[in-house]
Amino acid sequence: MIVQDDGARMRDDSYSSTHPPLPPTTEDDRVAWLRLLRSRRVGVATFYRLMGEHGSAQAALEALPEVARAAGVSKYSPCPLGVVINEMKAARLNGAHMVCRGEKTYPPELMNIADAPPVLWVKGHLPILSRGSVALVGARNASSLGIRMARTLGAGLGEAGMVVASGLARGIDTTAHISSLETGTVAVLAGGVDVMYPSENTRLAAEIIEKGGALISEQPMGMQPIARHFPMRNRIVSGLAKAVVVVEAAAKSGSLITARNALDQGREVMAVPGHPLDPRAGGCNILIRDGAHLVRTTEDILEALPPEEQPTAPEHPDMPEIPLARPEQRTLQQAAALHAQILDRLGPSPLAEDQLIRDLGGNASTVSPALTELELTGQVLRQPGGLLSLDPDQKRR
Repeated sequence: MIVQDDGARMRDDSYSSTHPPLPPTTEDDRVAWLRLLRSRRVGVATFYRLMGEHGSAQAALEALPEVARAAGVSKYSPCPLGVVINEMKAARLNGAHMVCRGEKTYPPELMNIADAPPVLWVKGHLPILSRGSVALVGARNASSLGIRMARTLGAGLGEAGMVVASGLARGIDTTAHISSLETGTVAVLAGGVDVMYPSENTRLAAEIIEKGGALISEQPMGMQPIARHFPMRNRIVSGLAKAVVVVEAAAKSGSLITARNALDQGREVMAVPGHPLDPRAGGCNILIRDGAHLVRTTEDILEALPPEEQPTAPEHPDMPEIPLARPEQRTLQQAAALHAQILDRLGPSPLAEDQLIRDLGGNASTVSPALTELELTGQVLRQPGGLLSLDPDQKRR
């Protein structure tokens, strides 16, 4: 089993949304992308920042030891080449395709979110990722009415030409996939695409591929899902889709995380109402109270979808290049002083990066490299929504 570092893999608006990197064009470039992404404490945000500062994955890999040394981490080494070669070999053996952000096969809706995965592993039929999709999500312990509603909506969306996206979980997710097998469905996994969770959906996953659908994940091959992977998976479910429909969910549930992600990503959020006394309907009723579209039929979903003429992500030849901004040269004393100022401003409660930069009276080109160094040491953690906080364990040391 592959074990990944606990470095955060969350949003960084500085580079990922405004200046997405050009996709790799050679096999060496693809290996370098994967090595950088799999390096210790390099998550999505740090990946894009390093690409922005150094211009290419290979250059970022060469700079990483020095960046870590400047942050006080000695003997730092990027992900070994052999680890990535083995991952790519495992992918080939499992029939998985590596899809990098900016490539024509990368899901166009997903490409536009701020924390889009730099690399996806895909099993199944790549063209389905380019079709318009709607996410159907909901409770694992769904009621009979909830299951019936998910079945009706999934089939109706498929008949209308939409792909149904969901998370392959028990309950509503499983029903959403089953009801859209014949028309097209995409399952986003919290672990590797070769690790089926829950295990009872192993046959369903195989049927998704057989029927022309796809399984996708940003996690390494062989990765067993752990708790923190599921919120990360949810942002991909919502990012793939034009809209997220919550069929049944408690007031505090993963489905509401998906709905919040959808709002942050500019997606339409919809919900099926339920009885006020049924706790499985609490989350949906809250969403409707707060402005989500009320869903009774498939037609309600189709009417609320954004118009098709809305522009999609441009193909990679037209994507803007990343600015080759070099990290500001600082003396060790200046770097230590800036680190101390950042750590003094942060605490266990998350703070927006933009707010931190304003509080420090600095600018992104000065503060961002220092944040990268502190992320590599594990002192600063990234939270969903572009927020920063201190590692509480580091604080006690």
